[in-house]
Amino acid sequence: MLRSYLKLAWKILWRRRFYTFISLFGIMVTIAVLVVASALLDHTFAPMPPEVRQDRTLGLFRARLVGKDSIDSTAVGYRLIDRYARNLPGVERLAIVSQAQTVLSYVGGHRVESRIRRADAEYWRVLDFAFLEGGPFTDQDVAGGSFVAVISASARDAYFGGAPAVGRVLEADGQRFRVIGVVSDVPATREVAYGDLYVPFTTQKTDAYRRELLGDFYALLLARSPADFPAIKSELASRLARAELPSREYDHLYAFPQTYFESVADDVFFDDQADRSHPERLLAVMAVAAFLFLLLPTVNLVNLNVSRITERASEIGVRKAFGASSRVLVTQFVVENLLLTLVGAAGGFVLATVVLWLVTASGVVPHAELALNLRVFGAGVAAAAVFGLLSGVYPAWRMSRMHPVEALKGAVR
Repeated sequence: MLRSYLKLAWKILWRRRFYTFISLFGIMVTIAVLVVASALLDHTFAPMPPEVRQDRTLGLFRARLVGKDSIDSTAVGYRLIDRYARNLPGVERLAIVSQAQTVLSYVGGHRVESRIRRADAEYWRVLDFAFLEGGPFTDQDVAGGSFVAVISASARDAYFGGAPAVGRVLEADGQRFRVIGVVSDVPATREVAYGDLYVPFTTQKTDAYRRELLGDFYALLLARSPADFPAIKSELASRLARAELPSREYDHLYAFPQTYFESVADDVFFDDQADRSHPERLLAVMAVAAFLFLLLPTVNLVNLNVSRITERASEIGVRKAFGASSRVLVTQFVVENLLLTLVGAAGGFVLATVVLWLVTASGVVPHAELALNLRVFGAGVAAAAVFGLLSGVYPAWRMSRMHPVEALKGAVR
């Protein structure tokens, strides 16, 4: 039966080629936009190298000092991490990394801008970087404040013209570092991994950072299992409730372990409550935005489908007169509309692939390699199915309510 529906649907779609072209074009553009947006979100939040353990990773991305008359909120300080976040129950590894900072270098008379991160050795064990040369710095390098660096492939191009870099020396931020490793470029969408130069955090020019509760660091907490998240959060909150504060100006210190998506959600909604996260708000906004984006082309396709029904009134009347049930007619029309939507979606995937290639080639998102994958493809197919059903249900319902006599006269109520 379904095979017959599909054959009939295919023939009917090409009966009015102009309507079909308009419908296909609208579907194609709509699905392409949604697929491109899905690919960007996937590239930002989904697990991908070097952040391959996101399901087990929490981050301390910000901390907050609160007093009766003042609030100070920024990234986390080294003292907070070192004194209160170590040896939390359920945490397998704790890594420390600074926010990326832009530093200047001069190579052959040319100015080179690089993003530098200062990290500990655990950083290389929590994240899974792909090394092209050499390897990471060690605990001994960090403890001894060794001026060694791991650089990205693009930094190797900028500093050494793409030649092998291990063992060579570069200067950045007024300091000289010996290169011990080269890693693949990380997309700019990866907040805790994107950078050009990675050096031990103990190479900072002063040790003032060791006394700061608020600073410019992130802590990455690799849990044994996601089931350990509640215990980790509870224990850290308990420790911070007894924290030694820098002055009587403040009463409380907050730092809340959360996933990167939760952190972004809080930033979007300016939620400065350090003891909770609201990722469901961002998910709801994204879902509503996608629905509203689908709404206009859905309404347009509904109008085109109603016009198709009007033209087919006599055909529908004849089929009803010969005993075709409303259920059969509705099923046929929904199948027709889903077929139209899937054909348009196929074109949308092709268009999205071209757009993603152009975005990647343009370098708008540094080092990003945007492409379709199973997650993005699944999201696009789901959007196409919802689009097809939404735009087909009402016209099918109109069809089912046609009276055979009126339909034979070509009238549609």
